[in-house]
Amino acid sequence: MRSPHTIILRPLLTEKNLIAKERAQTVAFQVDPKANKIEIAYAVEKIFGTKVETVRVVNVLGKNKRVGRSEGKRPDWKKAYVKLAKGAKPIEYFEGV
Repeated sequence: MRSPHTIILRPLLTEKNLIAKERAQTVAFQVDPKANKIEIAYAVEKIFGTKVETVRVVNVLGKNKRVGRSEGKRPDWKKAYVKLAKGAKPIEYFEGV
């Protein structure tokens, strides 16, 4: 099994995700595109020392962008919504200044 730090790339800190963290104990992460739900749950439990109830994943398609005549594409990536079990230790990470 791969290292948990190669599966969980970074937490997603948006207003919508912070509200979900407070109300529904659901945390969002950017994860490795090749990771599955079982690996994501294992990585969150190992890194943060908490219990995971469910994991939902979303494949996000990158946008097409233009600068003048040049065209490019932002990369595709995977997002995971992790719901913590009732009574589990909440996930603490730095949320800004």
